[in-house]
Amino acid sequence: MNRIFLTYSLTIIGLISFFLTSCKKDNPATTYTVTDIDGNIYSTITIGNQTWMSENLKVTHYRNGDIIPNIMDSVTWSNITTGACSDYNNLPTNGAIYGKLYNWYSVDDNRNIAPVGWHVSTDADWIILSNYLGGDTIAGGKLKEIDTTHWESPNKGASNETGFTALPGGARGFTGIYAGVRIYGGWWGYCGSDFSTGCYNRWLINDKIIINRNYNFKRVGLSVRCVKD
Repeated sequence: MNRIFLTYSLTIIGLISFFLTSCKKDNPATTYTVTDIDGNIYSTITIGNQTWMSENLKVTHYRNGDIIPNIMDSVTWSNITTGACSDYNNLPTNGAIYGKLYNWYSVDDNRNIAPVGWHVSTDADWIILSNYLGGDTIAGGKLKEIDTTHWESPNKGASNETGFTALPGGARGFTGIYAGVRIYGGWWGYCGSDFSTGCYNRWLINDKIIINRNYNFKRVGLSVRCVKD
């Protein structure tokens, strides 16, 4: 009787151990943190073969320590042709939640706004991510933070099953006007300096599950996600 019970117990323990090991092996998401030059600490997430920040960038200095100018005035923003950033509606509380909004010139600057070992997400990075998640028509929901704490209802299809935790930080238009916080988020998809007027970007919207791929002017302010080199 005892021998049978012992054999049965060992079998159950073995099955539990196998199950836990298998789940750990099959789960593609692994997390750790990365720190920018300002000391901001970001969570990260591995999706497929890519490792992304799971938070929007907040840095206010380039890698070499130079300041990324925080431009509050809309007229100055609309005319500047060098790197700049701002908080949505010029409120630091928005920057703390949604990250900074950066113009394309800051993304393209060779002093780099990404932490060492990382780069601003490229158009190609977003294509790889979307394809891994089943394509632009359904991938958006898998990236959006769930609930309506930061997203306006209905936050359609949001599952955040990837752990990407996309937030709707809105945008700053090339005229310097802010729009869209809690409704949509836009992220630069860097595509090189050879684009004379603008660059590709990605948009997630509260009432859609798709990823929109658009083209915007360089003076537009968008959120930034970084990808591990």
